[in-house]
Amino acid sequence: MVLERRTQKVQPPQMYQVVMLNDDYTPMEFVVVVIQEFFGKDLEAATQIMLKIHVDGKGVCGVYSRDVAATKVDQVLDAAAKAGHPLQCISEPAEL
Repeated sequence: MVLERRTQKVQPPQMYQVVMLNDDYTPMEFVVVVIQEFFGKDLEAATQIMLKIHVDGKGVCGVYSRDVAATKVDQVLDAAAKAGHPLQCISEPAEL
C-alpha cells in the first residue's frame, strides 16, 4: 500500500509589533535609552522612534513573535515603573 503524501500549507506565526505610547511626563531621553536597551537600536534609530512617538502619539519599536513581544512590553513597563515614569507600551498584531 502506498501512502499519499499531502503537502500542508503552514501559516507563518502571527507577528506582534511593540508600540510605545506618548505621554506628557516621561522624559524623551529616558524613552531613547529604553529603546536602545530593550530593542537594540542605535542612538539615531532610537531618537527617530522617540520623535515619531512624540509627534504621532505612538511608535513601533520592533516586531516579534507573541511571546517575545509580551516580554519586551513587560521589560519596558517595569523599567518605566522603577524610574517613576508613566510610559505605556503595548503589543498588537502586526499588519503584514
